[in-house]
Amino acid sequence: MSPTRPGGASKDGASKDGASKNPVTSPPPPGAMPKPAYLVRGDDASLVGQHLHDLVGGLVGDYELSMVVEELGGSAADELDVGMVVDALTTPPFLADRRIVVLRDAGRLLAADAARLAACLDDPLPGVVLVLGAGSGTIPAALVKAVERQGMVVDTSVGTGRARTQWLVERLHDGPVRLDARAGARLGEHLGGDMSRLRGLLDALAAAYGEGASIDVEKLEPFLGEAGSVAPWDLTDAIDKGDTAAALEALQRLFGAGGFHPLQVLAIVHRHYQAMLRLDGSGVTTPDEAAARLGMRSAYPARKALEQGRRLGPSGISRAVTLLADADLDVRGRSALPSETVLEVLVGRLSRLGAARESTRRPVATGSRRRS
Repeated sequence: MSPTRPGGASKDGASKDGASKNPVTSPPPPGAMPKPAYLVRGDDASLVGQHLHDLVGGLVGDYELSMVVEELGGSAADELDVGMVVDALTTPPFLADRRIVVLRDAGRLLAADAARLAACLDDPLPGVVLVLGAGSGTIPAALVKAVERQGMVVDTSVGTGRARTQWLVERLHDGPVRLDARAGARLGEHLGGDMSRLRGLLDALAAAYGEGASIDVEKLEPFLGEAGSVAPWDLTDAIDKGDTAAALEALQRLFGAGGFHPLQVLAIVHRHYQAMLRLDGSGVTTPDEAAARLGMRSAYPARKALEQGRRLGPSGISRAVTLLADADLDVRGRSALPSETVLEVLVGRLSRLGAARESTRRPVATGSRRRS
């Protein structure tokens, strides 16, 4: 058995469910034929597209791309004709030892269409390779299982928390330049949820400083550009901590790279305090009970809502709900201020509310005792 990495991935990058977590599938060695099927999936269409480009390039080998590759379903606007894909999969290669049939946006496949493709993979023609890409939607399970039997499933999802950190560390380790610890941390913080920008940024650094160059924060900074998006909970976590500066930064990143509308951000914050309001006075005492009451699958966000609600207390939650109601009216036209400004004011006030409540719960330092 292959030695395992953190998270259950084997040394060759295959996870326990058979999907590779390595975003680069090595091309077949010289003289070897590709596997009959590959599926590249993930939650970021840009990362899926990058991997598909690398994968197809490796499968083509020494042939001309146009000679062996037949690409179908190139965009969401194209009508997905599965019959054409089946015809391509059931036609032997001509003037070459392989035909690579690429189907992008495979998440659009219906169950019946996926079953037709799975049937082709049950008895694949020698030299015919099916490459599926799915950056959105859901691939029917029957087709995924057929690909797993005949080839390889690659998951490009970055993940969150520790998984995201590990993903970034591995990409930096294999990158064209060497970032020191401070530069790597700065890059991860700056990109946020926009990890599809990583490859282009590393290539730009290599072009500027040379392959294998050592990069510190000073060399990195001019190449960063606009900060990437962040997760919505980065905003609410900063508000709960009373960290106004971090909350406002998260807000701007949601507006900027995240492309969130002010009403979307308002809904995120509203749901956060609505959870506290539903738990307040309910008698719920544990995270599991809170998750059940809120209809959440995970107890982790329920625990955060429970703890923050206790810190704020009924009066603090009531004040927060009032601020949210006023901001909602202002965003919808009651105020002449820009919606972004209204949200900045709201976030500032909510952060200060959290900070004030936190300070009242801190033990007060006492002076020296008076002598009797």
